[in-house]
Amino acid sequence: MALGLSLTMLTLIVLIPLAALALRAAALGPSGLYELVLDPRVFAALKISFLTALAAAIANAVFGTLTAWVLVRYDFYGRRIFDALIDLPFAMPTAVAGIALTAVYSPKGLIGQWLAPLGIQVAYTPLGIIVALIAVGFPFVVRTVQPVLEEISRETEEVSATLGANRFQTIFFVVLPPLIPAILTGFALALARGVGEYGSVIFIAGNLPFKSEIAPLLIVIKLEEFNYAGATAIAAVMLAISFLMLFLINGIQSWSQKRFGHG
Repeated sequence: MALGLSLTMLTLIVLIPLAALALRAAALGPSGLYELVLDPRVFAALKISFLTALAAAIANAVFGTLTAWVLVRYDFYGRRIFDALIDLPFAMPTAVAGIALTAVYSPKGLIGQWLAPLGIQVAYTPLGIIVALIAVGFPFVVRTVQPVLEEISRETEEVSATLGANRFQTIFFVVLPPLIPAILTGFALALARGVGEYGSVIFIAGNLPFKSEIAPLLIVIKLEEFNYAGATAIAAVMLAISFLMLFLINGIQSWSQKRFGHG
């Protein structure tokens, strides 16, 4: 019965809407889809969305893993508060995060005013999009890596040191390999969140066509113009590219699980 309910919910909530999206986009025909993707504005928006999401996911994979390491391996004053703050992006509305980041990183903001004299502009640029995506995707990596890291005992590191390995060798050849599947999972989740993120991005991006306009915003613009076919086509292209990227990541993750026997 549980299996039947699960399949029913999956069909109603995921499969049917995706099928409807694909059918609506297919109405344009191959040539129509091809022309839409090659439209300079659409192509630029897709490029910005996926490249910024990829950059943010890579940054989160690195710094999220380091943060998980600090939370697990070190005991310091305020650690529980710091640990609780990691989940704040899950609870906070994304629009609030976007407004807060814009206020901080705008040319006259708390941090932006110090970056402006250096010629660094964060708000209203692709860099601002990356910052916003890092903020909303960061917890995915930390919460995915943290429980796996907790299972790796300190004795393993001590044995490695006893056998003559230095700290660098212990981290990269003993600790890191079992974490790779979890890091890839967190990376995939952060990437997926980043590609479809809207609320936290539109405020800090500036939404300039060919410069900082993301694909989800372009979909909303198409809908406001009552161009439903164009909106669904862009959504279908995003879905196809996202599926391809996640398929590759899952393939690498599956290989790493077999290779290292964890995850």
